[in-house]
Amino acid sequence: MKTYTSLAEVDFSLNDLASLPYPTRVVMTSPDYFEIKYVINAHMQGNIGTVNTATARVQWEHLKSAYETCGMEVDVVKGQSELPDMVFCANQTLPFVTTDGASKGIVLSSMFAKERAPEVQHFATHFAKQGYELIEDLFNGSTDFEGMGDALWHSGKRLLWGGYGFRSNKSVYDLIAKKLDAPILLLRLDDPEFYHLDTCMCILDDETVLIYPGAFQPEGLELIKHFFPRVLHAPEHEARTLFACNAHCPDRKHVLIQKGGLETNRLLKEHGFEVLEMDTDEYLKSGGSVFCMKLMTW
Repeated sequence: MKTYTSLAEVDFSLNDLASLPYPTRVVMTSPDYFEIKYVINAHMQGNIGTVNTATARVQWEHLKSAYETCGMEVDVVKGQSELPDMVFCANQTLPFVTTDGASKGIVLSSMFAKERAPEVQHFATHFAKQGYELIEDLFNGSTDFEGMGDALWHSGKRLLWGGYGFRSNKSVYDLIAKKLDAPILLLRLDDPEFYHLDTCMCILDDETVLIYPGAFQPEGLELIKHFFPRVLHAPEHEARTLFACNAHCPDRKHVLIQKGGLETNRLLKEHGFEVLEMDTDEYLKSGGSVFCMKLMTW
């Protein structure tokens, strides 16, 4: 399998691809040590030491309960001292299942920021205990990749969307495509406020995606519009300040999203989704919201 940067290069249709089972398990990391101790993205600037840890705990518990209300089993990985961003557990791994569905595994990330690099081993230990195959050193420590912050599975299909430009390097996706036997559609990110793909693209179901179009180049938008019959546009204000596109739809019905996005919520409801507003204000200070705070696995 290979990677694609423009629609002109695409030589397959969704019907040509193998089906991908829908993940049903949610991994979250307890916010025991969540705080802002350094600046590694544009949203953290000016927020060092500002987290209300008691409020952050309540917000995390509410999000966990929302997943349970949606019928999801939540598996909690304990947060670790000196790793305040470990709570954003979408970034340290990329889960996968084999083409025949017989086994499951994770690609371990190679974190861009040195402050976050030690997080990866804690997730490797967790998944190894659960019988996952660990794909380690795929990148030989020479390039950056931040898991499901930048690599998103297309709903129901063995196809990945890969963001690059800030936290993940373009070159990693050739290795991932070959290792996981899945084509990857590449999307270049240029706006530092949308430093991960999950900050500007939320795959809702097999046919619907929520995006902030201003985060993408024309070639990327063309790919998105080709593979999704319904492309919903979050307004700039809600995408930038409320992380509207860092929402998550775990069951192709309910959308867990930061509260206050009136226009985005209207669009979601018009297209048949049930909106569950979450308060993740403390986590927004660090540059993350709902999607960043969980990992879907099989």
